Amino acid sequence: MSPVPRDIGAVRFDFGKSAWLWSMLLLGVGCGVPALNWKWTAMSLGLTVLTLCLGHSVGLHRGVIHRAYETSPLLRGLLTELFTLTGLGGPLSWARLHAVRDFWQNQPVAPPYFAYRHSMLKDAWWNLHLRFEPADARAEARLPAGVLTDRWLGFLEATWPLHTLALTAVIFAIGGGDAVAVCVALRIAAGILGHWAIGYVAHRWGERRYVIDGAAEGGTNVWLLGVLSFGEGFHNNHHAHPASARMGERWFELDLGWYAVWALERLGLVRLPACQPDGPGAVDGERQRPRKASDPTGQPDASTEHNSSSVERSRVRAATTSPQGAWRSHRERLMPQRHETESASQAARRATSSPPGFRTPPSARARTYGRTAAPR
Repeated sequence: MSPVPRDIGAVRFDFGKSAWLWSMLLLGVGCGVPALNWKWTAMSLGLTVLTLCLGHSVGLHRGVIHRAYETSPLLRGLLTELFTLTGLGGPLSWARLHAVRDFWQNQPVAPPYFAYRHSMLKDAWWNLHLRFEPADARAEARLPAGVLTDRWLGFLEATWPLHTLALTAVIFAIGGGDAVAVCVALRIAAGILGHWAIGYVAHRWGERRYVIDGAAEGGTNVWLLGVLSFGEGFHNNHHAHPASARMGERWFELDLGWYAVWALERLGLVRLPACQPDGPGAVDGERQRPRKASDPTGQPDASTEHNSSSVERSRVRAATTSPQGAWRSHRERLMPQRHETESASQAARRATSSPPGFRTPPSARARTYGRTAAPR
C-alpha cells in the first residue's frame, strides 16, 4: 500500500531525519540512562517544559500555526527559539507538515500516510524515517498569512541544528558529558518518540467527544497523554476547536499549555481574541461569543451559548453515543456504501445505543463551528 497517491505527493526516505533520531537515541540510552541522577533529571525536565511546553505547544502549535492568541514579535520570536531547542526540527518544516496533515485529515477520505488505519510499527517507519513531499502548495493556505515568509522563522529553519549545538556547548560547560547525554540526547530522543507516539495513540484509542462531519480523522482524548504532553493529547478537542488556545476543556483535563497561555495573558504578554473563529475557512457569521481567560480552571475558552440557527450547518457535533458508537459512525462515514444499505431498524437501534445515564456535555450541545477551507 502506497502511503500517498502520486497526484498528492511522494514519501521518500530521509537519511538526515533517521540518522538524527538514532544518534540521539543511542547516545541517550547508552550514555544518558546510566548517568541519570536527580540533578541532571531535574535539569532535563526543566528544559522539557521550556522547549516542548512553551516552545512547541504554546509557541509554534498554538501561537504560530493556529494563531490562537496574539503577542509581540519579540515574545513570538523567543517562543519559536525555544521550539528549535526541542531538537524536533525547523519551525517552517513543522508548520508545512502540520498544514498538509490538517488539510487531508479534514477531507472525507485521507491518504494512508495522514490517516491512522495501519499498525503502530508502520506508522513509526513512515513518520520517523520518511518525509512527505507535496505535489502542490494548496494546503499551505491553512497557515496564517505571513508565516512562510517570516524572516525570523526562515532563519530558525536554516540554522536550527546550530542552536541545539550551542545549547549542547553550554550544558557541557556546566556538567560535562553526562549532562549532555541526559539533557540533550536523551531529552531530544524522548521528545521525538513521544511526539510521534502521542499523535498515533490520540487518533486510534480514547474518548471521541466530538464528531467532525466530513472529516476522515477527528482525533481522540487520552487523559494521561494529555497531561504528559502539555495538552496535546486532548486531540479530539483540538480537532473540534483548532483556533482555541485551550485543548483541555473539562476541569479534569489538565492542559499545562493552556495554563502557560493564561499566565502570559495575566501578565499582559499575550492577547486572546474576544471572538475566535473556529478554524480556517469558518463560515461567515459563525463566531464564538466573547470570553476572557480570567480563570484557568473554568469552562472552555468560549461561551457555551451560540446562534442555534447555524447548528445545522456545523461540521462539529457532540458525540451522542458511546465512544465505541461514535467510532462506528466514523467508520461508516468512510464507507458510504455500507451506510447507504443500512436498514431503518438498524439505524434506529444504533441511534439509541447510548449507555444508561450518558448525556451530551452542556458545553458540547451548544457549540457551533464553521467549515474547513475548500481545496485550492
